[in-house]
Amino acid sequence: MDEKGNINKDRNEICSRTLKTGSRTYFFDARETRAGDYYLTITESKKNFTENGEITYKKHKIYLYKEDFSKFQSILNDMIIFIINEKGKEVISERHQKDFKNHSSYNHGYKTSQKKSEIKNFTNVNFEDI
Repeated sequence: MDEKGNINKDRNEICSRTLKTGSRTYFFDARETRAGDYYLTITESKKNFTENGEITYKKHKIYLYKEDFSKFQSILNDMIIFIINEKGKEVISERHQKDFKNHSSYNHGYKTSQKKSEIKNFTNVNFEDI
């Protein structure tokens, strides 16, 4: 509670950073547990429009605790390096290129398959609202 007796919903929020990228915004929040330790929440908020043209936001949140930081960071770095090595830093998408051609039928071949096999313990997870 604050000085006026109101419940402070963000009392456990310690530090926040925001990354805005087009229709998506990412929120990185350091929060405090009841025991006084810190953890990280990463929230993706994506702007959508209803059939009536009303703006809605779809949010996905990940809670990341200190005991998982090292492994999470290692896998994230590995995946970023893999993607940059395979496709470069240039963004390839219909939204970013006027002459975009869909490559979904493209056969990635042995080289890509080999690299995918080198990524150990990778699980494709679809995060829904928590």
